[in-house]
Amino acid sequence: MIQSEVRDTTTADVVAELRRRPAFVMVSHVKPDGDTLGAGLALGLALRGLGKRVHYFQQDPVPRNLRFLADSELVSRQVPSDLPADTLWVFCDMSDTSRAGEFLPPIEHRNILDIDHHLANARFGAYNYVLETECSTGTCVLKLLDAMNVPVTPPIATALLTTIMTDTGGFMHSNTTASVLRTSAWLMERGADKEKITDWIFANKRLAAVGLLGEALSMARVGEDGKYCWSVVDDAMLRRHGADGEDTEEIIGHLRSIEGVDVAALFKAFEGDVRVSLRSNGRVNVQAVAQRLGGGGHFRASGFTFEGSLDDAFVAARDALRAEGL
Repeated sequence: MIQSEVRDTTTADVVAELRRRPAFVMVSHVKPDGDTLGAGLALGLALRGLGKRVHYFQQDPVPRNLRFLADSELVSRQVPSDLPADTLWVFCDMSDTSRAGEFLPPIEHRNILDIDHHLANARFGAYNYVLETECSTGTCVLKLLDAMNVPVTPPIATALLTTIMTDTGGFMHSNTTASVLRTSAWLMERGADKEKITDWIFANKRLAAVGLLGEALSMARVGEDGKYCWSVVDDAMLRRHGADGEDTEEIIGHLRSIEGVDVAALFKAFEGDVRVSLRSNGRVNVQAVAQRLGGGGHFRASGFTFEGSLDDAFVAARDALRAEGL
């Protein structure tokens, strides 16, 4: 992780850098979702419209359900060797640079812009545009585009609405405020394709994913007090259904929807470690739970990676939940 002194940056200062710099690299976090990718693509599309040179860095491939976004075909883990010395690296939706993965090249601190809405953001950039009350990183980007008087084209609007729909769970989470709905309507008026977003992200499921979901739900267990629920996915289950890691994304939402459950946990035992996803109905801060175990995220959605056995991961998660009052 790149260390820096804490500095919050005004909208005007960020806009000045966006106008001044000739080239940009938009950086998405590992295991990308619609917010990290959509925010970077929206800003990249806008800057390209201003004649700027833009590249998109992402360690992992673009998920199948996000390949409809404009410019997503340009995303790569490779970075050109001829970038100008004052290229600005824009990190979207991550608390620190480690979330970008192990293939991130060395970057001078003066060339880092951090755009985020996480409470636990480390302010790791020379410029830190962190708006903790925003529902998504994409709406932070929208504020910048508004200040720059950049036209919001249909592809940009679609990318930004994708960030909102991803981080509000399709407008179902408690961060879906009246302001969020007004912003979403404004984006639709500018050509955001809500139907396409809904189809690709929420409705277009592979048969392998549905089969995996069924097996994972059949293995679900609830704690003695009924307040938490968990299930497991491992490599053998993936092979049985011809599934992959992307096909696990919907499972935890179904676990959390069980009546009486405050927190759901999905233990994914892949390739020698255990990745644990946590979801809350809003009564328990799962970000605090994850931080106890070296992870992070949001109040309602977080996770951590555990180096050890599945049984030990379960005990660690249970103890952390109890420490947070569950």
